[in-house]
Amino acid sequence: MDNSIYVGLSKQMVLRREMDIVANNIANADTTGFKFESLMTKEVPGPPAFTLQGPSPIKFVGSDGVARDFSQGGLRRTDSTLDLAIEGQGFFKVTTKAGDRYTRDGRFRTDDTGRITTQTGAPVADEGGGEITVDVSKPGQISISSDGVVSQGTERIGKIGVFKFGSLSALEKTGDNLYQNASNQQASAATDAKVRQGMLESSNVNPIVQITKMIEVNRAYEQVTQMMSAQADLSRNSVARLGKLQ
Repeated sequence: MDNSIYVGLSKQMVLRREMDIVANNIANADTTGFKFESLMTKEVPGPPAFTLQGPSPIKFVGSDGVARDFSQGGLRRTDSTLDLAIEGQGFFKVTTKAGDRYTRDGRFRTDDTGRITTQTGAPVADEGGGEITVDVSKPGQISISSDGVVSQGTERIGKIGVFKFGSLSALEKTGDNLYQNASNQQASAATDAKVRQGMLESSNVNPIVQITKMIEVNRAYEQVTQMMSAQADLSRNSVARLGKLQ
């Protein structure tokens, strides 16, 4: 097989991965707090299939990780008491069975014991990492101020923790719109962020941009396929002509 076909195959593998990422962005265009992703690529040197005074090593195409855009999504009003959005940089902290996780998805509720939790039942952490519990036996509307203080009637019952990292590269996606701290960085209080009650942060995916990107990736894949087919035909014809000369 010619070197050009090997290079083409490496490009096709990267394009398929990129298509998966773009499709996932589009699928999550309406997911609360979702952040769109992009595939990074790099040149990967490798030994050629054969060398006839050609370049060595051959430069293949490889993936170089996934970049995630954490820019602010738009805020939409829901007027639900425990729907919360973060305006600015920062994350809610929740406690799952697998450990602490971070999220921008503020669709919270109370469980049977009055704890404020995610939709899947993971407790939402306060500023110190503990739980926040509402007394369901007492009357009083739950209000949450812009600095995260939770009050039931006139009584303060806790403060929603909002945390940030010096580098967002510390966060690794774990599913269910959650991230884990995959580094030695320590989360700190996001004092500049504002908590907005009765609102949710929309995905920052621009569907038009992502659909356009999908079309570009599909066209690029087709072009590489045509190039590989043309190269294969050229090699086949060359072998056939050499056979006729013998």
